[in-house]
Amino acid sequence: MKIVIAPQGFKGNLTALEVARAIEAGVKRIVPDALTILKPMADGGEGTVQALVDATGGEIITTEVTGPLGEPVNAHWGILNDRVTAVIEMAAASGLPLVPPEKRNPLMTTTYGTGELILAALAKGCRKLIIGIGGSATNDGGAGMAQALGARFLDAKGKELAPGGAALADLEHIDVTNLDPRLVGFEVTLACDVNNPLCGPRGASAIYGPQKGATPELVEQLDAALAHYADVVRKDLGADVRNVAGAGAAGGLGMGLMVFLKARLIPGIDVVIEATNLVADLTGADLVFTAEGRIDCQSAMGKVLTGVALKAKEFGSPVIALAGEVADDCRVVYEQGIDAVLSIAPGPISLDQSMAVADKLIADTAECAMRLFMCRP
Repeated sequence: MKIVIAPQGFKGNLTALEVARAIEAGVKRIVPDALTILKPMADGGEGTVQALVDATGGEIITTEVTGPLGEPVNAHWGILNDRVTAVIEMAAASGLPLVPPEKRNPLMTTTYGTGELILAALAKGCRKLIIGIGGSATNDGGAGMAQALGARFLDAKGKELAPGGAALADLEHIDVTNLDPRLVGFEVTLACDVNNPLCGPRGASAIYGPQKGATPELVEQLDAALAHYADVVRKDLGADVRNVAGAGAAGGLGMGLMVFLKARLIPGIDVVIEATNLVADLTGADLVFTAEGRIDCQSAMGKVLTGVALKAKEFGSPVIALAGEVADDCRVVYEQGIDAVLSIAPGPISLDQSMAVADKLIADTAECAMRLFMCRP
């Protein structure tokens, strides 16, 4: 019997690989000789680096870079086992959790550290990049990233702009003559489920600015600065992507990646499915397990659960989903290829209690699922 195990991590508790191993343990209690294939998954957000490194036998690397407010931070990123593909989460260098709530100020925060991670990948000889851009603390349109890569952002007096989104209002000229030459032919895939444009009522500043510390007045200021930035990009670089879906992701970093690195934007789960070669393993699978910390209506919106399930259905494989918590509105996932949803909770139990023994609860639930599966005609 061939069983593919392709879960997401349980945030703040277990990595995707740890969840997969727990499911495998439960499966093996019932079918010891089953061929189990572990495929840790993610959707482009937190956990993507670890999941892809685990799934491919790659390597985690730590690099000191510039944080959102200019302070040094240690950021983790990965190289996949092909040794040419780097995987980065921009939040590791430029993320909101790196900025204390009282210091959040998108007028000043920068993506410079994200550019430094890209430089680190280039220095390792990587020729491909997968970058997840959720959870940013920034609103600088990727200008900081581009500066780290050698671009110059100049005001009317030819002076370099200060870091942050506010400074873009003074942008007069973008000089890319010193952009790192190793970027030529560098293939960048942007793992992102956000389709916001750069500016306007659905733009980066209006939708995501408030969570980064922007008041309504600052949102208006930041949106105008990004609009001006887009005008200069069009004038100097001939690129007009302000209204492209995803340009507003991560405070406009989506636009920056499209303009300066020619990134292609793909839904996060699709990127991970492709990078892990999941489709090849689904061929001939008798059963597929997936999992995430909480299953609700949002799980049907391009997340790991339904991404895995829809692929499995192309091969006619049944899919069982496990979760730490199952919401009342979870039934929509049955329309997206999931055949059964099981909670790992054995009864009334607190979150702390559940997290303390999550691996055991997952294994026990997987065992129960296998017992039921083996009862089928």
